[in-house]
Formats: sequence, structure tokens, C-alpha cells
Amino acid sequence: MVPDSALDTLFRSARSHNGWLPTPVADSTLHELYELVKWGPTSANCSPMRVVFIRSAQGREQLRPWLSPGNVDKTMSAPVTAVIGHDLDFAAQLPRLFPHRPELRHGFEGPDNAEHAQRTAFRNGTLQAGYFILAARALGLDCGPMSGFDADGVDRSFWAGTRVRTNLLCNLGHGDSGKLFGRHPRLDFDEACRMA
Repeated sequence: MVPDSALDTLFRSARSHNGWLPTPVADSTLHELYELVKWGPTSANCSPMRVVFIRSAQGREQLRPWLSPGNVDKTMSAPVTAVIGHDLDFAAQLPRLFPHRPELRHGFEGPDNAEHAQRTAFRNGTLQAGYFILAARALGLDCGPMSGFDADGVDRSFWAGTRVRTNLLCNLGHGDSGKLFGRHPRLDFDEACRMA
């Protein structure tokens, strides 16, 4: 088991941040973040997650019109905003990523398999987004994941010419604890789980 302090860092003490300190995030940290995330399991190692790390003023302004009003200030002040998407054409990589069964790609290609490919990309891309948040926390970063945005607009701005679709946004940096909301409750085991 990992030390109890690591569980605090990843889960119990970690918070979703709404304000940011003006501390930069190094490119090397973003590379290290991806190098951790890529090892998380996905079905058939399909690895559909794609990420654009927005860190420039130009990139922030490109994102601004697609944000919900409540997400503008915190995103404009974040050192980095990750646009986390999933590639609907992930199957093209399966011969390399799942080499002992390269023929699996055919089950995701063509119009008859489009819905299956979309579900697989979304499910596994979302799973990778969860790994992304935990990996960022493990590296000492705070996260502010968001779903308040116009996904079609973000897709046009950041994934034009591809079949990548935006799943969520996640601000990254060192959070300003003075801007945190009070800790919200969670469901108890018996409310959320059952044995079968």
C-alpha cells in the first residue's frame, strides 16, 4: 500500500480549486504528468485521450468565448488549462498499442461501428481524465476540473481538422486556498454501494 499521506494527497485532502497563485508550471512537469497518465489501463490499451495544454494569453483568449460565465475568471488566471478530449479515430493506433490483436481496429471502423467507437473513446478517455487529475495531484499540482463550457466551440477552436471531441477542461497550477469553498459532503457506503 502507498503511505496514508499519499491517500490524503490524492483523495482526502485534495480539493477542486477555483483560484490560483501566480506560480508557473514548467513544461517538464506537464511532460511528467503525461508520462504517468499514459500507464493507466484502458480497454485494449486504446488510449483515446488527447490534451491541449493552454498556457499562453492567446490560447486563453481563444478559449474564453466558450466558457460558462462562472468559469471565466478562474480559467483566465490559471497557469495552465488542459483541454482533455478523446479521439474518435483511436482505432488507427491499435495495431501499435495492442500488437497481439491488431485486427481489433476493424471493430471500431466504418459507419456501422461509429456508435461503438464513440462509446469506447468517451468511456476510456474519461477514465484517462481521472488518471490525469490523480497524476497531477501526485506531482504536487492542484486541479480545477470543469464541465461548464460550449464543447462544440472548444472543438472548433482546438481540434479543428481532427475527430477529437472535448470531454472536460481542467485548470492546473498551485491553488489559492483562500478561494476554496467549504468541503462538501459525500455519500456513505450504504448510500452508494450494495453487495450482490
